[in-house]
Parts: sequence; C-alpha cells; structure tokens
Amino acid sequence: MDVKKNNGLVVMDNKLIRASYKLTVNEIRLILVAVSQMPKDDKPVDPKKAYYITKNDFVRLGVEPKNVARDIRSACKDLLSRIVTIKTPIGDLDTHWVHNVLHFKSEVFEKLKKEHPDAESDEEFISSLRLHNLMDSLPMIANSDDNLIARVVLHEDIIPYISQLREQFTQLMLDDVVDFGSFYSYRVYLMMMQFRSTGICTIKINDLREALDLKDKYEATKDLKVRVIDTAVDEINEKSPFNVTYEMTKTGRKFTHLVLKFKPKKKNTITAKDVFRDPDTVDMFTVDGLNDKQLGRIARNPAFIAEYNHLVSPTSPAGQSQQGWEFEMVNRLKNDPTQFNKRPIRDYLEY
Repeated sequence: MDVKKNNGLVVMDNKLIRASYKLTVNEIRLILVAVSQMPKDDKPVDPKKAYYITKNDFVRLGVEPKNVARDIRSACKDLLSRIVTIKTPIGDLDTHWVHNVLHFKSEVFEKLKKEHPDAESDEEFISSLRLHNLMDSLPMIANSDDNLIARVVLHEDIIPYISQLREQFTQLMLDDVVDFGSFYSYRVYLMMMQFRSTGICTIKINDLREALDLKDKYEATKDLKVRVIDTAVDEINEKSPFNVTYEMTKTGRKFTHLVLKFKPKKKNTITAKDVFRDPDTVDMFTVDGLNDKQLGRIARNPAFIAEYNHLVSPTSPAGQSQQGWEFEMVNRLKNDPTQFNKRPIRDYLEY
C-alpha cells in the first residue's frame, strides 16, 4: 500500500515530536510511511493493524531505486529494539516504536503463489498465518510483486500519540522531507512544524539534546552547532519548502535556547513572459524549487511516463531503459519545461 493513497499526511502528537529517541534515517522513513497510512479522523485505530511498506514508498522519500531493498531491510533490522521516551504527567514512559516487524522475502512470492494457488483451502498454510496473526497478509502476498517489502505493527503505547488529534498536534506531508539524509534534519523539521503558524520555534538547548538522545555527544556548543544544528538547518533550507535561520541565545555566559525562524520559500512560476510558448498551450508548469532528485522521481512516476512516453522513440536510449528515460526527461524538464503542460509538474510528486 503506497503512502500516496493517504496523500502522505503524517499526524503526530507534539509529546511524541519532543520525545527522546534516536533512529537511523531509514528507520524514521519507515515510521513516517507507516504513520501516514493511519486514519486521521476520530475513529479508533485497531492496535493490531498492520501497515505495509513498499519500495515505491522509499523511492518517494528520495532513496535510490537500486538501494531501496537494502535500505528497508536495514530499517527493519534494529527497529524492534529502539526505545522512545515520552514525558507523561507522572513520569517518563519508555516504550517501543513497533510491536513487530516482518521483512518479506520477495523471492518467495512467486513460490508461494505456485505452491498455494488456492491458499484459502490450504489448512496448513492458513494455520501458520493465524499462528503469527498474518492473515491480513494473504491478499497482499497473492496480489503482490517484489515491490512489497515490509509489514509493521506499531506498539500500542505509541498509537495514542499518533492517531488521536488532541489539542496540539503536528502535520506534515512526506513530500516536505524528500531526500533528507540526516536524522537531525527530520527531528528539527518536525519540531519546527509545531509552530508553522508563527514561523518561530524556540527550543531549550537541554531539551534539544534530550530529544535527539545526544547524551554526552557534542557537549561543546561549537560542536553541537556544527555537527547537529548546521547539518539540519542546511539540509532543511536545501530540500524542504521552507527557508530557516537560527540564533542561539544566552543566559549569562551559557547558551540556553535555540531560536529557529522560518518561512515558506517563494514559488517561481514560468509563464509566457519568461519562455516562448505556443499561445494555445495552457501555462501550468511550476518550478517551485525542484531539485534534480525530485525531477528524477517525477520522471519515474507511472502517470508521467504514460502521459509523455510519446516524446521519445522506442529505439532511442530513453526508450530502452529506465536510466535512459530518466536522464532524458530530467534534462528536458530543466531545459524546455514547456513540453510538459498536461498538469502542474509538482502533481507527479503526489503519486
């Protein structure tokens, strides 16, 4: 189930945004994909519900297609043991992110389908699935190709902080964090989004260190600034829809607070005033700060391919391989965007 079916919206309680934890970049990607699939209304969430992660989900978040299976496998490997500490009215709650993780072996899909063509009548197979609460995986296996990678069940202690929209919550679109390569970028960006309406986020330095689970790392302010804050801010400025600046404020001689100030980037639109256009062509192309990786993702989008495959010959390099197609389309998007007018180009990032 690709995250596009739920528009990639992620909702988290702010207590979880400020909770103390450390994840790898791939682990936080996996968590965000699972969270984006949860219902965002007031209906209760089944704590046993499984969420399925596909290769397409990770490609959408900027992972190179050739590395995606490896990166999801890496995310699954240690996620079960990761601890998150959430502050409650009576103390700190230590819990896990997930109840269980199943990493599918894609090479067994075809074998399963051949061995169990009528799986519902295979008692041994069904009994094995029931033993591990995997019955919901049967239709996924029956209808899947090797795009399906992982199945996760979130821990019941985490679900209230994700599924219920309380007085304070944070929303973001997965497309906002495409291509983030630093865990610190994800965390700082989530904290910023708590204050999207004001554009100013103030965090105590001690709270920041605790939230990022730094312990005794980067104890010197200059190291914290270079290794953590600058890393996050530079990547957010480059890859997110926001521009951010920051300052560190002092009480006496000690730096005590990090103040982040941010605002949406200005959108640049190519119109008939900027490039030569056929007067009968509707002006719909929006640049909007897309980088090469995002343009590559657009070029790989099935809808984009279906709408523009007439632009290349089947015998040309672009018609012979995915790499050739992507290379050709990215160059065309950058050099002559007027060819791509069937819809706003950014729409292809939503698929």
